Amino acid sequence: MPIITLTTDFGLRDPYAGALKGAIYKEMTDVHVVDISHLISPFHIAETAYIIQNAYHNFPDGTVHIIGVDAELTPHNRHVVVFLNKHYFVCADNGVLSLIVNKIRPELMVEITIHDRVDGSLTALDVFIKTACHIARGGKLELIGKRIAELKEIIPILAKKTDDDSTIYGQVIYIDNYGNAITNITAALMKAVGKGRSFVIAARSKKFKRIYERYSDIVYENPNKQVQNADGLAVAIFNGSNYLELATYKSNPLTVGSAATLFGLQVDAPVIVMFDKL
Repeated sequence: MPIITLTTDFGLRDPYAGALKGAIYKEMTDVHVVDISHLISPFHIAETAYIIQNAYHNFPDGTVHIIGVDAELTPHNRHVVVFLNKHYFVCADNGVLSLIVNKIRPELMVEITIHDRVDGSLTALDVFIKTACHIARGGKLELIGKRIAELKEIIPILAKKTDDDSTIYGQVIYIDNYGNAITNITAALMKAVGKGRSFVIAARSKKFKRIYERYSDIVYENPNKQVQNADGLAVAIFNGSNYLELATYKSNPLTVGSAATLFGLQVDAPVIVMFDKL
């Protein structure tokens, strides 16, 4: 049975997420509809990009992913289908696939052109529903749109380095449920630019001079002595997706605090890595 996933900024209090699922089942009953998230910060492309990048590949090949964030059709925000890494993405061309496309080249990209054939009440997502169900039934992309060669890239999503490899400029792109701040600086970029040099990570007023393998390593830096009262200590790691994450040990925004609450690291906060001279 085909799978269609949903990622939106609709939230869970309003009827929109449920209405979206109902519209899909009304269009096609023999399908699994799976929620990735409906709690994206409103219109936040970088946050959406991070969530999609780290969720989609866990689904079977052929899964169709509807991304309903900043999805209104405008002259500068066309609707597209992207076939990439054996998955289909139905979304607006607003840069939301920048993190994935930066690593994997799409096999096929189509601009959706069936808007005049779709009636409904969910605006942009009515077209997305028709398109996703068409794909889930095995329909060809050429029947719902025209081929395109490029997608819009949102440059701030990607971290940048200086020409002399002295500095990496990044930003926080996601705050998780623990208040940990995930940046757009990857382990691969740190390794390529740093070349083994010492560094300082500056994030607001907080500075980090070491990246740990695990959160608990900050407690057991000395194998013969455990750090006491470690809850809330600042720690930098590369998370499971190999992105630089700034966190606190046993983070809890309601008790010991978190990177977001203690260091002021909200989404879009700048994060700078400065390396020693070569």
